[in-house]
Amino acid sequence: MKRIAVVTSGGDVPGLNAAIRAVTRAALAYGAQVLGVQRGYEGLIEGEFIELTSRAVAGVLRQGGTMLGTSRSERFMTDAGRRQAKAQLERAGVEGLVVIGGNGTLAGAHELFKLGVPLVGVPKTIDNDQYGTDIAIGVDTALNTIADAVGRIKDTASSHRRAFLVEVMGRHCGYLALASGIICGAEMVLIPEQPAHPSAVAARIIEANRIGKAHCIIIVAEGWKPGLRALQQYLTTDHTEESFDIREVVLGHVQRGGTPTAFDRLLATRMGVRAVEALLDGSGIGQMVGLHGGQLGLVPLEVATSCPKPLSAELMRIGEMLCR
Repeated sequence: MKRIAVVTSGGDVPGLNAAIRAVTRAALAYGAQVLGVQRGYEGLIEGEFIELTSRAVAGVLRQGGTMLGTSRSERFMTDAGRRQAKAQLERAGVEGLVVIGGNGTLAGAHELFKLGVPLVGVPKTIDNDQYGTDIAIGVDTALNTIADAVGRIKDTASSHRRAFLVEVMGRHCGYLALASGIICGAEMVLIPEQPAHPSAVAARIIEANRIGKAHCIIIVAEGWKPGLRALQQYLTTDHTEESFDIREVVLGHVQRGGTPTAFDRLLATRMGVRAVEALLDGSGIGQMVGLHGGQLGLVPLEVATSCPKPLSAELMRIGEMLCR
């Protein structure tokens, strides 16, 4: 292959630029030209390519977001949209594609592969729900961001003897909530995978107050039902009277931004280089790069996108023991 392209699609995560840089410089080292696709799959459909040189990716390692831009494309979900994207790649003389994304993006990549486009996937998602890899680009930085924020919240909670409901991302997967609850010493974690009635939360807050704790931190995944607002309304309607004052904090998209950690920079770099090598030698076409026990491997996209990754039974057991 003499010309390849790289695209980032779906939600942004810290470490994407490190991956783009690795793909670019690895491909150049092997004598291939690199094009960057702007605006994700939407830009691919429109043929929005820019040439990526070694100089073009200089200084991006520490930057959050993606220098190429990203989007969620409804058109790419259709056969017509994917065929148009393939035509744009052929028109630009692109012989192979590196796709960096989460489950939805990689599912789209699998469909593009079935149309005959040689490609390799690289997993990124802060939710850590991508099947076929122990961890994805962005997870570590998001978790560190949450840990820092909760530490700050705990300081003010202790000063005022308050209970804080801290909502973190995780629409379908409770990994961030569970892991952050463990490392931050939360009194309770609420995740989509484990139903819990608001009355159980009220009991935990009352118990924390009874034993003399200066604060009470409840980590809530955004996908937990009945949800943060309903929980706060329940707790502030005479269910925790003469206990802690209740406050809520929604961390939101701050979890997606910021400088990637050393772990994420190294992971993104390793995965980017491996993706290029697997694409150029043909060994990884139609597959996703994954981390397994510290070593990189290849997983067929058909398998990687077949189901979400379940929560670690070990972490769930630890959370049940320690988050109290």
